[in-house]
Amino acid sequence: MSAGRAGGKVKGPFKDLVALRERAKAKKPDFVRQESWRYVRVKESWRKPRGMDSKMRLQKKGWPAIVKIGYRGPSEARGLHPSGFREVLVHNVEELERLDPRTEAARIAHTVGLRKKIEIMRRAQELGIYVLNPPKLPAAEEEEEFEEVE
Repeated sequence: MSAGRAGGKVKGPFKDLVALRERAKAKKPDFVRQESWRYVRVKESWRKPRGMDSKMRLQKKGWPAIVKIGYRGPSEARGLHPSGFREVLVHNVEELERLDPRTEAARIAHTVGLRKKIEIMRRAQELGIYVLNPPKLPAAEEEEEFEEVE
């Protein structure tokens, strides 16, 4: 079932902002924990270097870059889903009807059951709203699949 999946393609109205964010992300270095390349027991996940004599904390030449505010992504692109839509959490059909189908995409909350997910999905198709996480139907219901909303 592929209804509502992004599939790697940017479809939303903010395509250029997503592309801008991806270009900025490509220039950003990989931030690694100090000495993670030296010891197997020290994982690569980022930790701020705090040692008094830490070369990394002092930002010495030849040492990995540390996390700084300047590496942050473009402010206009923050909060955008990779599909190019603003992501809005939806719990019921009423919340879904408040969305703008041109700029916003729905993400069905994890606390919603299958029956209500199907109701939300049907209404989203009628309204032309993109659903980021369409319900996975049991094998018995797959003959009435949802078609792709574009």
